[in-house]
Amino acid sequence: MSSKYGVFTLGDAMVTLNPSVTGPLRFVPAFERKAGGAEFNFAIGCSRLGLRSKWLSRLGQDEFGRFIYNFARGEGIDVEDVAFVEGYPTSVNFKEIREDGSGKTFYYRYHSPILTLQPGDITKKMFEGIHLIHITGVFLAIDPKNVEIVKRVIEIARQKSIPVSFDPNIRLKLWTIEEARAVYAELFPFVDILLTGRDEIELILGDASEAALVEFAKRFQIEQLVIKDGANGSKVYHNGVWHVKKAFPVVPVDTVGAGDGFDAGYIYGYLHGLPLDRRLEFANAVGAIVTTVSGDNEGLPYAEEVWSFLQNETVIAR
Repeated sequence: MSSKYGVFTLGDAMVTLNPSVTGPLRFVPAFERKAGGAEFNFAIGCSRLGLRSKWLSRLGQDEFGRFIYNFARGEGIDVEDVAFVEGYPTSVNFKEIREDGSGKTFYYRYHSPILTLQPGDITKKMFEGIHLIHITGVFLAIDPKNVEIVKRVIEIARQKSIPVSFDPNIRLKLWTIEEARAVYAELFPFVDILLTGRDEIELILGDASEAALVEFAKRFQIEQLVIKDGANGSKVYHNGVWHVKKAFPVVPVDTVGAGDGFDAGYIYGYLHGLPLDRRLEFANAVGAIVTTVSGDNEGLPYAEEVWSFLQNETVIAR
């Protein structure tokens, strides 16, 4: 049964090559082909949780492009606004995973097909049945033109009274922090839900203290300022009050995609009207589950898995 809630996101998707062994990339002898990308992971996460997930993108007219397209369809994502482009190879990245579960990503996305997407390609029709729009800083960082595309999306969102969530998802390999700050400052006034890592907001503001965060939220009138802090849990500032939830104790094997999963979990809770504390708890659970599975999106859970996880945690806590 299709959810009554529709979520829209846009961005690049890549073939992700996962290492066969942990350790520095130069010592990895073989890789396994997967599909990934921040917005793509978010779309998958939402779809698995039962939301109607729509993803706008461009893919290369090549085998990797077809692989990603078919993968998205298999996950139940609406790919009506995904198109294939000749002469632009589908992006690729290689992941490095260390023994403690931490990792790095090495991108090969020059001449990405997403570069062909233009502001004029954004139409009001794309947003029919959409209840939330999710944007990340990765798409913004790929090309300066993408800022105008996002502004067009936000313009339509305001016309249709669709809330906007934003994850800065800073990629300093794609642009400088100064460039990122300047673009974010233009967009923050139109963001309803900001989902950011504690380290990211510190990079943006130069200060991650609660006083600085409160001043920031008030200045840009951000309705919900959500801070993701990994093993330390998460918190949200809303209506003058902080709500805080501890992380779930799990043994991580791969942290990539956990933030995207958290975002999907939080948006699920938001659209379903969960109380803020429960919303954070649900999102923390999604993020925790993701870290226990290797891969960008393989660990993204279905809603029943999250509720089961939460129920078991509650039983254990008692």
